Amino acid sequence: MVEKANILVEALPYIRRFYQKTLVIKYGGHAMAAEDLKESFAKDIVLMKYIGINPVVVHGGGPQIGDMLRRLGKKSEFYRGMRITDPETMEIVEMVLAGKINKEIAALINSHGGCAIGLSGKDGRLIEARKLWVVDEAGGTEKVDTGLVGEVTRINLEILQTLTQSDMIPVIAPIGVGENGETYNINADLVAGAIAGALKAAKLLLMTDVPGVLDAQGNLISSMTVDEAEEAVRDKTLHGGMIPKIQCAMDALEAGAAKVHIIDGRLPHAILLEIFTDAGIGTEILRSGEIAR
Repeated sequence: MVEKANILVEALPYIRRFYQKTLVIKYGGHAMAAEDLKESFAKDIVLMKYIGINPVVVHGGGPQIGDMLRRLGKKSEFYRGMRITDPETMEIVEMVLAGKINKEIAALINSHGGCAIGLSGKDGRLIEARKLWVVDEAGGTEKVDTGLVGEVTRINLEILQTLTQSDMIPVIAPIGVGENGETYNINADLVAGAIAGALKAAKLLLMTDVPGVLDAQGNLISSMTVDEAEEAVRDKTLHGGMIPKIQCAMDALEAGAAKVHIIDGRLPHAILLEIFTDAGIGTEILRSGEIAR
């Protein structure tokens, strides 16, 4: 009983620090697949709201999209990590992300006492986007057409502020709308970063399937500045799927988010462990010159 009391006391300064602040959580990876992790995620989100923190959830769904495409006999194709999205694929992406996953996440949060509302970026033009052209991976200047893959141009803050200032928890599918009503498939990390920056979020938490950012020896880096992150990319300490997450973190910080954390979503209650404990988990990315944790 004393240990439980000590845990609550340790959390108190963090509850005070983040009271009425907005935290953006990118939800994806194994945490979206394992039933026990799905339950702990939903409980974490509900607890945050009940103690006065405003969570905004942005979710992915790549594996689920891939499964549906296979069931329909359509092959998944990628270029530099981007899913080649023709109009038929876009319909399937939207069906899976906005029609299935989004509503399942909102329903799970609601089953634990929350008041979540599922949205896609097309609702109220929440996420305005344009076509993303990918530079030739061979290092040339030629741009590669990946279809209906988009990049964020604007976040409709009015919608999010209205929801976060009420009892509602926004759950957002990473689908954008173009100037002429086109539908775009957008990387969920990029959407979460854009939303965190636009809302000037106190934290952006990127849930992954790794412990965090690792150094050349495979050890966890608990905290790093933007300058250190850029150097790690240049010297190839960071590579593969971690590079876009680091870029997302740097973009969010530049746009106005206070801090970014890359955390291991395979841990039960990973969000609470990061927010409410002295040590935290994963890797913290912060502006150069700022003090860690």
